[in-house]
Amino acid sequence: MKIRNYKLHQRFDCTNMIKKKTYIDLFAGCGGLSLGLFNTGYWKGKFAIEKSPDAFKTLEHNLIKQNNHFDWPNWLPQSNHDINQIIKNYSKELRSLRGTIDLVAGGPPCQGFSTAGKRIENDSRNKLIKSYIKFIREVQPKVIFFENVKGFTQKFDKNKIQGKVYSEYVKSALGYTPKGRDYLGYKVEGRLIDFSEYGVPQKRTRFILVGIRKDIAAKIKPVDFFDSLRKEREKFLINKGIGLTNSLEDAISDLLRINDTISPDTASFKAGLYNKPQSEYQKLLKADYSQNIPDSHRFAKHSKATVEKLEFILKYAEKNKTLSTDLKEKFNLKKRTIIPLSGKTPTPTITTLPDDYIHYCEPRIFTVREYARIQSFNDWYEFKGKYTTGGKKRTQEVPRYSQIGNAIPPLFGEQAGLILNSII
Repeated sequence: MKIRNYKLHQRFDCTNMIKKKTYIDLFAGCGGLSLGLFNTGYWKGKFAIEKSPDAFKTLEHNLIKQNNHFDWPNWLPQSNHDINQIIKNYSKELRSLRGTIDLVAGGPPCQGFSTAGKRIENDSRNKLIKSYIKFIREVQPKVIFFENVKGFTQKFDKNKIQGKVYSEYVKSALGYTPKGRDYLGYKVEGRLIDFSEYGVPQKRTRFILVGIRKDIAAKIKPVDFFDSLRKEREKFLINKGIGLTNSLEDAISDLLRINDTISPDTASFKAGLYNKPQSEYQKLLKADYSQNIPDSHRFAKHSKATVEKLEFILKYAEKNKTLSTDLKEKFNLKKRTIIPLSGKTPTPTITTLPDDYIHYCEPRIFTVREYARIQSFNDWYEFKGKYTTGGKKRTQEVPRYSQIGNAIPPLFGEQAGLILNSII
């Protein structure tokens, strides 16, 4: 059965009559993983927990208001929430969900573990790992799906006292079955997966952990998930009409600045119009989205001097590598990461900072919509909140670029969702 990636109000197919499995999305962000599960047609959300108001607004707009994808419980306000407050205030309600939740998905914030950052072991966000484990022990779903950065599997070697490998800590904590307790524990398996091998036009390696509750683990093993995921990927992508590997050009060449207009949400900026689709990947993500102006396709305001500088870099710098010291000195650039991109390959891992990258053929940074294409969000998925922010506000706000940069690519989430559905 081929499942079409259309909004619910735009489609009616046999998936609407399927008894859907139930999941909770923890640290849900703007809803990348939830979108992937929605696109399978086999999953229904119970609720999502996300601390950022902006990120939650994006998820709420697309998956709750537009598509009724969550059966939100009456006891939980439909809003952004901190997981620790949920555990503290609704422990009884969480326990009442036992036996009704098939999957708890998602992973705590990754900034403290990321090799793209400073890797701070005592980053307060790292402590959310314990909150995640507490939540699992309260709800006890059949299956756990956990995602984090590659650095989650590495020791904090730079510290005076060698730090822990958090991936091993999580495996041990989830697998432990205390005597006399009602927590059964999980059989767990973790793997590093490069999303570019699953159709996403971005080399993005993440740690994926799958846990199967011990009372059902005799029939299903976590390794079955990874074996099936690898085995089924080609069939999945062929059914989608795209290849195993998609380049940056495949993702965004229909969004070039050939023509522009006034931005619908920011009158002082220009926005791009759709050009003719150039790839099957573009056709897949645009599908039947009928707007002439892509959502969040607002161009940055670069000065003439900046444009000339970016033109020079595009012409002379090595692609997909951060600028050489010589080029940085030539233009007096202090920024650590500036990467001119090739259109012929998947991108390196995109971060939450759009000025880390230079468009493959135009002297500018990416738009939010181009970011979304690289992460495999459907074009109908609209982003809310500020476009970007800077300085100290980066630790307090989650603008559109950050929402996308932090997300699980929906295309991978859909593949994972299909496999998880088949094994439980």
